Amino acid sequence: MKILLVNGSPHREGCTYTALSEVGRALTECGVEWEIHHIGTEPVRGCVGCGACAKVGGVCVFHDENYMSLREKMVAADGIVIGSPVYYAGPNGVLTSLLDRVFYCSGKYFRGKPAAAVVSCRRGGASAAFDRLNKYFSINEMPIITSQYWNSVHGNTPEEVLQDEEGLQTMRTLGRNMAWAVRALSAVQMPERESKRSRTNFIR
Repeated sequence: MKILLVNGSPHREGCTYTALSEVGRALTECGVEWEIHHIGTEPVRGCVGCGACAKVGGVCVFHDENYMSLREKMVAADGIVIGSPVYYAGPNGVLTSLLDRVFYCSGKYFRGKPAAAVVSCRRGGASAAFDRLNKYFSINEMPIITSQYWNSVHGNTPEEVLQDEEGLQTMRTLGRNMAWAVRALSAVQMPERESKRSRTNFIR
């Protein structure tokens, strides 16, 4: 089993990386393999709502390397943890541009896959950013793995994050809970969906 930890920060080894690494250490202690995927600093195209992905097998027609690499790893992973810094009480825009495309095109591959969000902030906005990321999971029937508190760390530098004892403990608890979840969920099958999906438009 392997957990993908997505570093949605432009800083390869910054505060978000520090938080995800603590999750990873707990996964290692539980005997679960993991990898951190850094989304980098290259500009990323957002979803344009063209719908062409539905005609080509659930892959975005804009085949930029950043998108393709992240999608491939997310589909292959047994569990996913997405980490982001907090910008204006929300996740990094480059990260959400990627996630919009990955989930819109390939959401069917994530059903039943355990997931969690992690956010890093200097002071405030963590809860709003955390909520934003969790919405990707909840609309795709992904079990959201929790910890002993909302999954956030505080600090303006990695060194300051390492002083956030409660935040680091929250990350370790998340790692242990994720390891338990991937094992438990692998033993059961998701329930069948209803044959026809209902969609209600409020403007008629």
